[in-house]
Amino acid sequence: MGAASWTLFAPFAAGTSQRPFVLAQLGQSLDGRIATPSGDSKYINLCPALDHLHRVRARVDAVVVGIGTVLADDPLLTVRRVAGASPARVVIDPSGRMPSTARCLAEDGARRVVVCRPGAAVPPGVEAVRMEDEAAFCPLAIVARLGRLGFARILVEGGARTVSAFIDAGAIDRLHLMVAPMLMGSGRNGLDLRPIVALNEAMRPATTSYRLGGGEVLFDCDLRRRAEGEPAP
Repeated sequence: MGAASWTLFAPFAAGTSQRPFVLAQLGQSLDGRIATPSGDSKYINLCPALDHLHRVRARVDAVVVGIGTVLADDPLLTVRRVAGASPARVVIDPSGRMPSTARCLAEDGARRVVVCRPGAAVPPGVEAVRMEDEAAFCPLAIVARLGRLGFARILVEGGARTVSAFIDAGAIDRLHLMVAPMLMGSGRNGLDLRPIVALNEAMRPATTSYRLGGGEVLFDCDLRRRAEGEPAP
């Protein structure tokens, strides 16, 4: 992507362990679907989008998913399609449902972290970040705890419920939304944010679009800055 890559990844440098830079990523169809009603999601986005996702993984310190994504998809969460080291893998698993056979727990030199309640089971060799109560599972609190582990650049990769919760909590700095030229007509929605009553309550982030190839488009949404030129209410 040349110069576009520099523009896309330059904001990552602002992250520190005291104030991590947090990026959320989501891939969807033109009509906003991330899976069929049965849960089939491989692959809505094809090679250009997957290459971009792996470039992002190679530039962050930690990639975060919810336990639902692990149970449904058993992802590796490693860097394979581009050069670069794999980030730490973090799973939000309050009740200790993580199977010891999960592929993201494979020992490959990357840190493996589970965010859970006190007393929840954690597989051997995995770091546990134990949150004391339900309020502590607020996305902002999770980001702060991950920062204290030394993670300055964090990717929230999935699933849709986790990404939506982090956006609703104001914990996301940037959203990379990758749209594939596909119409599914039904299935699971990509984002499910808190309801609004009037359109002027909607988020309208400053956004730049990039062609990834194969008809796929990346929308780089700055959730800390509103779009210029909005119509007056």
